[in-house]
Amino acid sequence: PKYGLVAVGEVDPRRMITNASAQPGDALVLTKPIGSGIIATAIKKGEAADEVIAAAVEVMATLNDEAARVMTEFGVRAGTDITGFGLLGHMRGMLRASGVCADLDAAAVPLLRGARELAEAGHVPGGSRRNLADVAGDVHFGDSVDDVTRILLADAQTSGGLLMAVSDDQVDDLLNRLQGTTPAAAKVGHVTEGSPGRIRVSATRGS
Repeated sequence: PKYGLVAVGEVDPRRMITNASAQPGDALVLTKPIGSGIIATAIKKGEAADEVIAAAVEVMATLNDEAARVMTEFGVRAGTDITGFGLLGHMRGMLRASGVCADLDAAAVPLLRGARELAEAGHVPGGSRRNLADVAGDVHFGDSVDDVTRILLADAQTSGGLLMAVSDDQVDDLLNRLQGTTPAAAKVGHVTEGSPGRIRVSATRGS
């Protein structure tokens, strides 16, 4: 088909959260660990351990519905899902739409069990490499951010989590509310003023 269209429901405009309302000073919160693309590639090659597969499947099978409900409760300003373009790609999209940029702490980003080790072993999908190349002009990596971390941040996700921009004075309450309803609840950075879509990546907690 040359054109396809599907309607999956209706949205109440009063409760709609878009990717275009992040503001400088907002905290960035991620609700699922990343690395599913790398793990899927390792599975295809028979190189992923059973416990790594089980952990990844559990995370991917967890819906984002509870996290989405929490978003509306806390008046989250902006949000996006993290899927095929990876964390960096989808974050850039939200920042561009909002006219802002961000600082990302790579060390605060949760990873799926085994993802780093499998990436270090070379199990990186082509899509993730293309994602990293695509964001190269908009992302500045600090010297402390190694090559494996960079590819993980660009890893194409299957059934990834949500990235939320929320007022910094609400972030602790939001994180507490997300505990137990989503596989991860991590503050991974801040929205800042600057060229729309630009991301500065550091690793302040170490790799």
